[in-house]
Amino acid sequence: MAETDGQAPQQQAQPQMRILGQFIRDVSFENIMAQKGAPQDVQPDVQVQVNLDAKKRTADNQYESAIKLNVTSKAKGGDSTLFVLEIDYVGIFHIENVPEDQMHPFLLIECPRMIFPFLRRVVSDITRDGGFPPLNLENIDFIAMYRNEIARRQAENPPKADA
Repeated sequence: MAETDGQAPQQQAQPQMRILGQFIRDVSFENIMAQKGAPQDVQPDVQVQVNLDAKKRTADNQYESAIKLNVTSKAKGGDSTLFVLEIDYVGIFHIENVPEDQMHPFLLIECPRMIFPFLRRVVSDITRDGGFPPLNLENIDFIAMYRNEIARRQAENPPKADA
């Protein structure tokens, strides 16, 4: 007869994630206002586009998760572009104990959530060093982004009914 210590049976191992590294894969900043000589007192209208990407690396339990931003600042009420910033920011993660069916949302929600504060700082520094007030990005709801993308894909490819 097995002896129990009055403890519940051991639960499934908890998911574990470590950030192994993060880096800028690609960055481009164009200060169009400086090239054209636009006035300094222009009110900006900033538009931010966000794309996410993730993939498994060759090493066991290692994954890449990338946030790709395209930031365009135009003069309010005008058509002139002030600056354009494109950045591809990548985190490398060691992930264990995440079920395979949950890995995709984990890589596109949790991993970007972990590296976003660092990306926000880089964007702020680049825009400040480019001669503009530092751009402090709003928080991104990665869960809503993921759900919207899944809904968009389902709308594009509705399930086929069996005949």
